[in-house]
Amino acid sequence: MTRPVSALRNLGPRSVEAFAKAGIHSAEQLIALGPNAAYARLLGTGVRPNFAMFWALTFAIQDRHWTDLGSEEKAALRARFDAVKAAAAPVPGGQVALEAALDRFGVGQPTSSRPEKK
Repeated sequence: MTRPVSALRNLGPRSVEAFAKAGIHSAEQLIALGPNAAYARLLGTGVRPNFAMFWALTFAIQDRHWTDLGSEEKAALRARFDAVKAAAAPVPGGQVALEAALDRFGVGQPTSSRPEKK
């Protein structure tokens, strides 16, 4: 029998909705994925990176209350969050950044003020 995501402590209705969009519908799926992979899936749906959410998710999987965190553990958790966020990040600027880089090398689209030939 599977439990809903909300059966894990620290995860409420907003978390349940976000995980559902990421294709995660049970506490068992979350636990099996682990916090890094589960959070990466959330980021893949367009959720903005949020350290508090990552922290709550990690502690939910460990069956710990979200306030049970020391400063050293927080620093380590923050480093994990930053790594997951960086790995899931799209190329900054996407196509616009690529075009700007090509322009800097002189291989982008012509930017002449001459009218186009018809």
